[in-house]
Amino acid sequence: MQGAGHGGNIPRMLTILTGVGREGQVGEAVARAFAERGDRLALIDRNAGEVARRTEALHAEAHRAARAAGDSITAHACDLTDPAAVDAVVRDVVAAHGEAAGACVHLAGGFGADGPVAVSDLALLDRMLAVNLRTAFVATRALLPLLRAGRGAIVYFASAAVLPGAASGGTAAYAAAKAGVLALMRAVAEEEAAVGVRANAVAPIAIRTGDNVRAMGDGARYVEREDVARTVRWLCSVEAREVTGQVVALG
Repeated sequence: MQGAGHGGNIPRMLTILTGVGREGQVGEAVARAFAERGDRLALIDRNAGEVARRTEALHAEAHRAARAAGDSITAHACDLTDPAAVDAVVRDVVAAHGEAAGACVHLAGGFGADGPVAVSDLALLDRMLAVNLRTAFVATRALLPLLRAGRGAIVYFASAAVLPGAASGGTAAYAAAKAGVLALMRAVAEEEAAVGVRANAVAPIAIRTGDNVRAMGDGARYVEREDVARTVRWLCSVEAREVTGQVVALG
């Protein structure tokens, strides 16, 4: 994995983050954690306006903290379920940052409760598989050449709902999609180990975001966004260079 240099001629690590557009979501905290480390960032999100605003906010934070930013944080709009669109955005990332990435964090996804399987809506199943599993698969396939070149790490977002003993009644479609993400992670960890690419996943309980607090109330049990971000950043660090194929439960 590339070192995260902060001075001299040491290159700064490129970290690619997907699904980081919306303010108040976990992607905001994850992007800030990597920016504070001094990484170059490529932010990818479906919503062009939101990912542009996130990039502008990170540049402003870097300026206030007297950290160099310049062109080191770039915004890229893309439908991650569309392989052609993802291939095109990867070309844009390469043009902006070069052909090697030290890390990729796949945050893109979504939650949906479909009720009991016996009366569930197959349309929701298709949506959960698309936004959670298909986006992860398509993005991974397109970004692996960059991660191989940088001997980098990829971190996926699963869910506590797919851990052993977890209750998933009423959310079978979501849980099935996230279980697929874990299967993908393990396959990537096995297949890419020989070329130095690591793959891991985090499996948090509900994260304290504005959307979750509005939906479940302030008294529900949450894991904090910043705690998730610190764990993800560690999984992408030199300190975690021997960690691959693992699921980190949070909360």
